[in-house]
Amino acid sequence: MTRVAEPGPGTGATPSPDGRPFPARFVAPLVWGSTLNPINSSIIATSLVAIATAFDVGTGQTAILVAAVYVTSAVAQPALGKLAVVFGPRRIFLAGLVVVTIAGIVGAFAPSFGWLIVSRVLIGLGTAAGNPTAMMLIRQRADRLGTGVPGPVLGAMSIAAQVTAALGLPLGGVLVGVWDWRAVFAVNIPMGLIGIAMALAWVPRDEPVAASARRPRELASAVDPFGMLAFAAAIVSVIVFLQTVADGPAWWLLGVAVVAAAGLVGWELRARHPFIDVRMLAANGPLVRTYTRQFLTQVAMYLVLYGYVQWLEQGRGLAASVSGLVMLPMTVVGAIGSALVARRAFVRGPLIGSASVVVLGGLAVLAVDDATPVVLLIALSLLFGAVTGLTGVANQTALYLQTDAARIGVAAGLLRTSTNLGAIGAAAVLGFAFPTEATDQGLHAIALVIVGLGAVVLALVLADRRLPWRAAA
Repeated sequence: MTRVAEPGPGTGATPSPDGRPFPARFVAPLVWGSTLNPINSSIIATSLVAIATAFDVGTGQTAILVAAVYVTSAVAQPALGKLAVVFGPRRIFLAGLVVVTIAGIVGAFAPSFGWLIVSRVLIGLGTAAGNPTAMMLIRQRADRLGTGVPGPVLGAMSIAAQVTAALGLPLGGVLVGVWDWRAVFAVNIPMGLIGIAMALAWVPRDEPVAASARRPRELASAVDPFGMLAFAAAIVSVIVFLQTVADGPAWWLLGVAVVAAAGLVGWELRARHPFIDVRMLAANGPLVRTYTRQFLTQVAMYLVLYGYVQWLEQGRGLAASVSGLVMLPMTVVGAIGSALVARRAFVRGPLIGSASVVVLGGLAVLAVDDATPVVLLIALSLLFGAVTGLTGVANQTALYLQTDAARIGVAAGLLRTSTNLGAIGAAAVLGFAFPTEATDQGLHAIALVIVGLGAVVLALVLADRRLPWRAAA
């Protein structure tokens, strides 16, 4: 197993000259790398029509470009967290940025639609390294310096992810408008290079890879490739199954997922260095509940992000630019909420508040129709913004407390996987609610689902006595 080497003052093992344990130059590259995944998840949306025209493909086919990042990231995030344990988090962080840069080149000069799919898969793979390796580097530094839970740092990562995900849509629109759709891919070239430069300059070096990890058999044992493949088969099968639900479930995919999951559990119970530590998860109920809360809350929030926005345009009749402005306060409130929660490292209170707001927000959506004033629609956006602000940092802090430094890379990756599965689950629900277009009736059906999800999450939080009100400093 690798350990971070002792770097010079202000870079990794010691506080900066001004006494801060987490100086800006250490945090900046980690925040930068962890935001590339959310921004690439949304930036593509405004270019899909232009891409369809350029390559003479249907708009339905371009949806593959959106799914490619979600599916690849869902599998790759915990896998890269595992590789970071073996090879060192800084090396995997840098490797991810290199892949992002290459993906930008591939997409910018793609001669066919197939190459765009390759580019998006590479983007999903490269950006997936950011969060798990950043969490691992932060945890190693905090443990080394004895700082306790670095709430402001976790908050900075959560806020940056929220803001960049929201900025992806307008940024994509500007890039397509000023240049063309290729700019949406090409922007990853400078973003990757900037991240590489910052990481090389400011992130502490890893120690040399252990000699045992250089022997093929030991390396295979440490990485656990079969566990990764079984996990990938299970996750991809579930994602593809959810995408087929609205048009007629492909039940055989669910069967593949069950078989793959059973194979994963059986293998991991015997593995010397399991990719997914099944025994640890079985014994760590709080961590499993954190993943469950994250998944259920993200289903609700993506129902808002996808369904509410679609209804604003088709049901309420607002222009796309106006609907974007209606949702903008959601990002602002989310960022403010995250900052407040992170400053004091609150956990239980924000999760209770978040679940309560999900229920209240769902009930409020039940009263919305095509005659609802825009000012009330904005107020609803503000309400759901509180959910993003309260949930992200609280669940991230809970995970930080519920796992150790050796496992936090994989654990953080699985938390992101829970988020991706929530997005796919929401898309499946929307397939039923809006079979042809977004209507008031469909919106109200979504509202009932949101209320139900919020009630379940609230019950889970209230019943979980092991959730602290605040992380100890």
